[in-house]
Amino acid sequence: MQHKFITFIGGGNMAQAIIFGLLQQGYPAHKLMVCDPNPSRRDIFAARGIMVSDNNIEAAIRAEVVLLAVKPQMMEAVCLPLQAVDFSHKLLISIAAAISLQRLHDLLPSAANIVRVMPNTPALVSAGMSGLFAAPSLAQDLKDFAEALLAAVGKTCWLAQESDMHKITAASGSSPAYFFAFMEAMQLMLMDSGIDENMARLLVQQSALGAAKMAEQNPQISLSLLRENVTSKGGTTAAALAVFNRCGLDDMVKQAMAACIARSQEMEKLF
Repeated sequence: MQHKFITFIGGGNMAQAIIFGLLQQGYPAHKLMVCDPNPSRRDIFAARGIMVSDNNIEAAIRAEVVLLAVKPQMMEAVCLPLQAVDFSHKLLISIAAAISLQRLHDLLPSAANIVRVMPNTPALVSAGMSGLFAAPSLAQDLKDFAEALLAAVGKTCWLAQESDMHKITAASGSSPAYFFAFMEAMQLMLMDSGIDENMARLLVQQSALGAAKMAEQNPQISLSLLRENVTSKGGTTAAALAVFNRCGLDDMVKQAMAACIARSQEMEKLF
């Protein structure tokens, strides 16, 4: 991976995850800069030897790569002053949900090289999943750089069409919260039955981790077969799964993910 000078506009949790992941991969701190209006956020990066600033324009001018790590509702306010910067020879990466390539072009007309990314919060523990999209005209070396950047904090996949970004949001961007909600419900049930909080959490989180590892390490085995392998006919697991089936778990998941996709589509029109 080339060590280009990268400016991060926004120093929130996702930017922090990517930056710290890069540092763990040996990326030089002096090739990174973070712009954030919050002094306490800047201090987190300065403590790791990373340059910090509160001047987006100066930092963007200096950069070879600019990564926009701001909330969708803040994108316009952040980008309009950046129109003073010539982006024609820079790589622009956006990790903001629901901000299309066309919208980014409208906000930063000189930007010719743009990659959209939908990361997720497990990037904080180097276990992220990021979907990437760029126009077919983007040079391969720039695509490779963007992919390597996100690979520092997890796995990546390229999308064939930009509209799939909404589905990636439902599948990985938002889905850690689904799993946390399921784990939380299991923990609460155990606590209600008399298991103490710490033990209940350990039982749930280790089982979730183990199940995820089994799925990851056995890609040749379908998820349905992995489920069946745990389920003895007439046994305890079968009893639990029967309740999920009666309550319509599959349909509930479909409706939840469809709602996530619909909201992402709505947000694209708002911002």
